[in-house]
Amino acid sequence: MDLKTLTYLVVGATFALYIGIAIWSRAATTGEFYVAGKGVHPIANGMATGADWMSAASFLSMAGLIAFLGYGGSVYLMGWTGGYVLLAMLLAPYLRKYGKFTVPEFIGDRYYSSAARVVAVVCLIFISFVYVAGQMRGVGIVFSRFMEVSIETGLVVGMGIVFIYAVLGGMKGITYTQVAQYVVLITAYIVPAVFISFQLTGNPIPPLGLGSTVAGTDQYLLERLNQIVTDLGFAAYTEGGKSTIDIFAITAALMVGTAGLPHVIVRFFTVPSVRDARSSAGWALLFIALLYLCAPAVGAMARYNLTSTVQTGPVGAAESNLVYADRPEWMQRWEQTGLLKFQDKNGDGRIQYYNDARMDPARAQQLGWQGNELTVDRDILVLANPEIARLPNWVIALVAAGGIAAALSTAAGLLLVISSAISHDLMKSTFARGITERQELLAGRIAAGVAILIAGYLGYNPPGFVAEVVAFAFGLAASSLFPAIMMGIFSVRVNREGAIAGMLSGLIFTLGYIIYFKGIFIEPLAKNVAENWLFGISPEGIGFVGMILNFVVAIAVSRATAAPPQEVQDLVAFIRSPRGAQAAMEH
Repeated sequence: MDLKTLTYLVVGATFALYIGIAIWSRAATTGEFYVAGKGVHPIANGMATGADWMSAASFLSMAGLIAFLGYGGSVYLMGWTGGYVLLAMLLAPYLRKYGKFTVPEFIGDRYYSSAARVVAVVCLIFISFVYVAGQMRGVGIVFSRFMEVSIETGLVVGMGIVFIYAVLGGMKGITYTQVAQYVVLITAYIVPAVFISFQLTGNPIPPLGLGSTVAGTDQYLLERLNQIVTDLGFAAYTEGGKSTIDIFAITAALMVGTAGLPHVIVRFFTVPSVRDARSSAGWALLFIALLYLCAPAVGAMARYNLTSTVQTGPVGAAESNLVYADRPEWMQRWEQTGLLKFQDKNGDGRIQYYNDARMDPARAQQLGWQGNELTVDRDILVLANPEIARLPNWVIALVAAGGIAAALSTAAGLLLVISSAISHDLMKSTFARGITERQELLAGRIAAGVAILIAGYLGYNPPGFVAEVVAFAFGLAASSLFPAIMMGIFSVRVNREGAIAGMLSGLIFTLGYIIYFKGIFIEPLAKNVAENWLFGISPEGIGFVGMILNFVVAIAVSRATAAPPQEVQDLVAFIRSPRGAQAAMEH
């Protein structure tokens, strides 16, 4: 069976499964729509959290970034993993103990202010839409390649699937769909990794294969990779290209931003008790670790396979550069998507793939090279890896289904968060308090539908690579919601004036910095280079500075204004207490 037919069958089967689950678990009440009726088993919630967590950025783009940035790409690995631990240990149990539906609801009640709730909703919508843009781009990339349709068509199909199971099933439908999506995506990630690790090193366990020798030689894989890429003018794979302060800022922004992401936090509201919230956090960490432990190996092996395919022998020997007319089929297929491009600059009919910005011009001239001729989008590397390694078609089709599952699972979670923020926090709790439960449910479904349309547009016009877009969302979460949640739990002195001023300061500063250098919807106002960055921190890491600004402003304003009411201070002390979980649910 040819690859296209097989891919249609595998992806079609997974779509049928997702839609069937959505119909089976259709939400009938607002409680089921927002928090799945608070009856999800901890193991199922752990798998759903894993799928929610491991977005297109984790599945498609993280290994691609590691492959091209080498050691420097590890900031995404450390930041996202560390952030989950921070969320599970510091925030999730306390928020679950509070027992409300949404993050804005917690902030509105804790800071006894509808204005604080509305500001939290604005922050949440900004974060979620930036994040979902990355997911929808991932959907478009997978469809455009494996289904051989345009990115626009791929986006429309993905939007339709998300619409059906998010609007029908709400959180209940999304939860059980994400359980199925976790199984699909983790299988799709690990199976080709095992094949490729065994193929290259003889060791089927990818993390161990990364530290092993290349099969049939005494040379370690990373040593061989370093030699190949440095000969081509690239930085050594095991060396980073970022400054220490930028690495620290990006890692910190990703960590605290992770802990402030609303679509992950809300997952801990879906289990019956605080104990179950802690248990599901542990299960989720185990499920997430399976992918994150393999990612560095996947990235390194993909870079090795790609480079070895194009540069087949020693640098300098003309016959070592792949003849363009003899390029493998996977390159021809990716060229059709526009995500892999070749330009024969010296007219020799061979592919020269090297870093023309770093290679000695005299050496390049001696070799007859007139510039790098191959451009590879970082987001395609995980998808292309099985094809480069010439794995069976069923493995390639499985990877396509996994990439789609990863993008759709996170997109659905984000869209539900946006819809609940509008229908529950803005309408039911603030501007239209008299609406019935049925009207609120209808408003939530309409909001989800509108949000899907906007997400599709953003997916077609993303401001960067999937992982970079997602990094901006984490920066916005770090600078706005995380400090408000953190101080709401651990400080009795921070009041509504401080929280509102802090959230607005952090969000406006971070968003302005990102737009200034990345130019989302406008042209950048300055060149995005280290010489222009504040304190040498890139837009991906500026959320860390925004977070500090939020804390400073919130504490200073709180000190200058009246303390919170005594009942709020008592509530903060109660939330922090390790006992009384069931009683808290009645708050």
